[in-house]
Amino acid sequence: MDKIQRIMRTEKDSFGELQVPDDAMYGAHTCRSIANFNMAGEPLPVELIYAMVQLKQACAAANAELGLLSPEKAVAIAGACGDVLSGRFDDQFPIDLFQAGSGTSSNMNVNEVLANLAAESLAGARGDRKTVHPNDDVNRGQSTNNIFPSAIRVAAVQRCGALFQALDELIEALNKKADEFSGVWKAGRTHLQDAVPVTLGQEFAAWAHALRKAERRVACTCMDLLELGVGGNAIGTGVNTPAAFREKIISALNQATGQEYRVATNGIEITQFLSDMGAFSGALKLLALDINKIVNDLRLISSGPNTGLGEINLPAVEPGSSIMPGKINPGICEAANMACLQVVGNDAAVAAGCAAGQLELNTHMPLVGVNIVKSLNILIRVCAALDKKCVRGITANEAVCKNYFERSAGLPTILNPVLGYDRVAELVKESLATGKTLTELVREKNLLPEKEFAALLANSNRPQD
Repeated sequence: MDKIQRIMRTEKDSFGELQVPDDAMYGAHTCRSIANFNMAGEPLPVELIYAMVQLKQACAAANAELGLLSPEKAVAIAGACGDVLSGRFDDQFPIDLFQAGSGTSSNMNVNEVLANLAAESLAGARGDRKTVHPNDDVNRGQSTNNIFPSAIRVAAVQRCGALFQALDELIEALNKKADEFSGVWKAGRTHLQDAVPVTLGQEFAAWAHALRKAERRVACTCMDLLELGVGGNAIGTGVNTPAAFREKIISALNQATGQEYRVATNGIEITQFLSDMGAFSGALKLLALDINKIVNDLRLISSGPNTGLGEINLPAVEPGSSIMPGKINPGICEAANMACLQVVGNDAAVAAGCAAGQLELNTHMPLVGVNIVKSLNILIRVCAALDKKCVRGITANEAVCKNYFERSAGLPTILNPVLGYDRVAELVKESLATGKTLTELVREKNLLPEKEFAALLANSNRPQD
């Protein structure tokens, strides 16, 4: 069967005429970029596209207020932005994420889609640059060099909301388990060897606290992302724009998003340096490292069921082996391990991209933005999966924990201040010779009243406020 001939339209840009699919909302520049770039094999994340569109919407409002764009065009562009943000045109942004350095290809892709949507709303035709021009109207007062990095910041701030929600729910689940397991004594371990006793609840509470600190680090670095260079044009000086342009963009953006973005203190600095993004990515990496440590601990203390530590049971989510019937693996934790390591790798790419700036511009912005968005999305899903499919369903093997606690080599350390070194040493020898636990010997010999023994353990294990 013959291939169906795709209907094309002819467009003209500064490079000359080019055939563009007639059903495409994008135009000639996008077609050239599609032909030029295919190294990653995947398009720019839609979060960055939406962030650029929100900035375009704010710029259109600012241009209209300053009398630089007709009210009709401003309304049409704003409507086009709303259409894109609805998700109806996600397939119109196909450009590969590894593209021309500062993100020009995707910025022009957005400009063309918005221009064509706006033109059609004004009874024009797709590709009719006279009705709404992608550069002169949609991109008025802008440069890729400030739109794209500002979009990275906007996308990151917006995804932080979802991250904090998922992370808060995971922290809450850990704290609930901390309360549930507050009376379950077990052996603590350092160097993977017996140490002083601890409760299972204290371990879970420590994990929750670590994640809360990690959340604060992310939130702190996110505050710096509220500073935007949008309106600074090519190198941040604001060339060809009125003095009030940047303030009006930020005002319109804040009104639309409910955020508190602010004009960059130094437009040139924020165009050249991506360090704020590097710091934010670093905080995401530290969160990933903390989560990775927690899931490693969960895997270790749930190991078994018969030949491992077996202090807790993780929820079973699927059969664990294709050859060993009945085997259950800590699959959610293992998946989280890999996801966290990917975030570490993403941060390495971000750091390298941040270091690649030269003179008035860093041309590795797509690399930085893509990896930040990917890390955010990975961590959102990791937190949600650990919360709902792992932590909530954990149960304690109290008998196993008690056995380890009573046989722990760390217990003599607790008794030493009360009974004295020599007496405790004798008890340890007797324990080894008879097989009786230290706890059994203390009780058998009435060396400590039961209440005093319990108080001794509680006081020795009192967490810091």
